[in-house]
Amino acid sequence: MTTQSPRIVDLADVAPNTRRGGDLRAMLTPSTVGATSGFMGLALIQPGDRIGEHYHPYSEEFVFVVRGDLEVDLDGTAHRLRPDQGLLIPRDMRHRFRNVGDTEARMVFHLGPLAPRPELGHVDTEATEPAEASS
Repeated sequence: MTTQSPRIVDLADVAPNTRRGGDLRAMLTPSTVGATSGFMGLALIQPGDRIGEHYHPYSEEFVFVVRGDLEVDLDGTAHRLRPDQGLLIPRDMRHRFRNVGDTEARMVFHLGPLAPRPELGHVDTEATEPAEASS
């Protein structure tokens, strides 16, 4: 028998996080719903914007493109991603995402397992400014 309760989280209830580029909404996480094995969110990426290069030393990342045209660099090699495609990014693989289309891109992401502490789960390998700050 489980001790967790189901929780519904609305996108509008999650604060935007733009410090790494794009608008990352971590929706189902240990702090928002008590998740214990990973976390899931949605990336909203405007045309010409990107999510800066980084890697996850403890987690695999699963992504699914819902809308828009993206390009992902995986350890320096570019790959196109379009709607209805999923991607598994192994742990320790450097990656960055770019919106190469002319409409907002939306990408669901899930990382698991969790890092021992949140600050250890994500390692930036380049500086990124939010789109509005780089104009």
